[in-house]
Amino acid sequence: MPLPEILATETLAQTRFFKIEALDLRFSNGVERRYERLPSTGIEGVIVVAINAKNELLLIREYAAGFHELQLTLPKGVVDAGESLDAAASRELAEEAGFAANHTQVVKRLTLAPGHMGFAINVVFAKDLYPKRLQGDEPEPPELVTWPIQRLDELLTSDEFCEARAIAALALCRPLFAELLP
Repeated sequence: MPLPEILATETLAQTRFFKIEALDLRFSNGVERRYERLPSTGIEGVIVVAINAKNELLLIREYAAGFHELQLTLPKGVVDAGESLDAAASRELAEEAGFAANHTQVVKRLTLAPGHMGFAINVVFAKDLYPKRLQGDEPEPPELVTWPIQRLDELLTSDEFCEARAIAALALCRPLFAELLP
C-alpha cells in the first residue's frame, strides 16, 4: 500500500512544546481526507528501566499534568542534541533518581499513538548503578521509590503505576532481569 499524497499542510496551533498540524491527504483509491496530528519534532526521548545492586527497580513519583495527579513511573526525558541514547538515559537517571549507570542497553524504540502523534521514546535498560545527582528541569525533584524486582507483577497491576510507556518498558526488559525473578 503506498503512502497517501499530501495535498496541503496547515499549522492549526503552536506552543513552545507542541505544534498541531492538519494534513489534507489523497489516498491511492482517490479518497481525500483531513488528518490532524502532532508532527515529529525530530527529538527522541528515553525511558529508563534501572535496577540497583539490591535487585530493586528505581521508580519515581512525579507530577503528571495531563491528569493533575502524582504518578509512579520510570525516569524518562528528552535526548539532548548530539547526545547518545545511552548518555541521555544515564543523565535522566541522575537528574530524576540520583543515580547513573555504568552499563546501559538500548532495548527498543516505541512510537506513541502514531495515528496522531509523531513522537517516539527509547526503552533503555540500566544496571551497575552508582550515586550521581544532577539538577533536572522539574520544578520539584521527583520522589525516588525503589521496588523489589521480585514484586514486579504487583507493580504492573498497581493502580498507581499506570503509564503505558512504563508498563511496556518493563515488559520489554523482563527477559534482561528474568534470572532475578522467582
